[in-house]
This record gives sequence, structure tokens and C-alpha cells, in this order.
Amino acid sequence: MHLKVAVILVAAGSGERLGAGMPKAFAPLCGESLLAHALRGVFGCGEVGHVIIVAPASRLDQCWEIAGHNRLDGEHPHVDVVVGGMDRSASVEAGLAVLRPDDGIVLVHDVARCLAPPDLFARVIQAVRAGHPAVVPGLPVTDTVKVVDAGGRVLETPDRESLRGIQTPQGFLREVLEHAHAHPCGASATDDAGLVEQAGGHVRVVAGDRRALKITSPLDLTVATALLQDGSYAG
Repeated sequence: MHLKVAVILVAAGSGERLGAGMPKAFAPLCGESLLAHALRGVFGCGEVGHVIIVAPASRLDQCWEIAGHNRLDGEHPHVDVVVGGMDRSASVEAGLAVLRPDDGIVLVHDVARCLAPPDLFARVIQAVRAGHPAVVPGLPVTDTVKVVDAGGRVLETPDRESLRGIQTPQGFLREVLEHAHAHPCGASATDDAGLVEQAGGHVRVVAGDRRALKITSPLDLTVATALLQDGSYAG
């Protein structure tokens, strides 16, 4: 059975650290919103048949407008726009609630990583199809990392060869992601793969992409602008 692919695009963040005076998804980057750039990467992956944008309640109409301007054609993929929750986990659950019956693979993507290219989506999907129920893209960590206590004392220096900086989109078999959200356990997880890990699931790492940087601060916007202007991104 060829499982169909849905993408939950989390665009409900406040963007306070970005300092744009608006929700992050609608902050400008080279004349277009972060959401518009993110959708270009999602729509560019031909395997995606359903896109669910999770957004602030006050911005639903704007999301529909941006999605309409960036779709490759009038039929594919199907788009839904829903209101986000109080936190990221609740926003993902709002997206899960509107999955279609035949959506078998679900990717969760953050609008903050709006320059993630279509081939990154395809790589994650391919790994799920190859038999891995939970897949995340990651990059080798180049900085030395220290584990410290509450007082700042170094407890450990892990071998960075075994460390990866994890990105989105993260891909899952639908039932795996739904189970992880329905049965959270332990401390709060910072991503959906963390929920799967807490539930005892196995997560596979595939090669990430430098272009899928996370835009959190004004400096990140400057870096993303440079990537667009020098042609390093081709969404």
C-alpha cells in the first residue's frame, strides 16, 4: 500500500524573540513572509498530498491567501488551515485532528525553518517508506558541547561525533505520531521525535540540510537573507 503524505506546518508561534512585532510566520524575509517561503518548500515536494497550516486564530484568512498564491496548481496538494494551541504540542495535535483517512505518513515542520528545500522533505519521506516509523533530519555538531549543572559547573563533555543538531521536517507513520501525542510520558519533549522516544519508539536520523536553519533572532533573518540573495536556496 502506497501511503499518502500529509505535512503539518506549525505557524502559530508568537515570534517575540524575532522582534518583528507580529507572529513569526508573517515576518518578512526578502519581501515575502516566512510562511510563503516555507510553503514553497513543502509544495515543491511532489509526494505531499495534504498540507495543514496551524496558525494564530487572527491570521487564518491571511494563511489561506498566502497558500493560494504559492500553490503550484489548483488541485494539488489539498490545504487546510486550523487554529493552533497554547503550545507547540497542542498545535501539532490540532493538525492531527484534521488528517484525512488516507494520510498514512505525517511530517511535522516548523515555519521557522522556512528555507528547508523540497529534497529534504523527500529524503525524510523516503526513509519512512523504507521502514523507519520515525525519522528526523540532523546535522553533525561542530561546536564542543558541555553538560553543566545549575551553577554552571561542567559535568561532562560528550563526544561530538555522536551528536546531531536536529531539524524539521520530522516524519512519522501516522499511528506512531498519534500514539505518542495521545500517551505522553516523562518530562516535556521539545519536538515530536522526543515524544516518540519517551513512548519507547525508535527514531532514525537522516542527513539534514544547512538551509533548514531555524529563524529565531534578527541575526538568523540576516543569514537567511544572505542565503536567498546568493542563490544558495532553490526552493
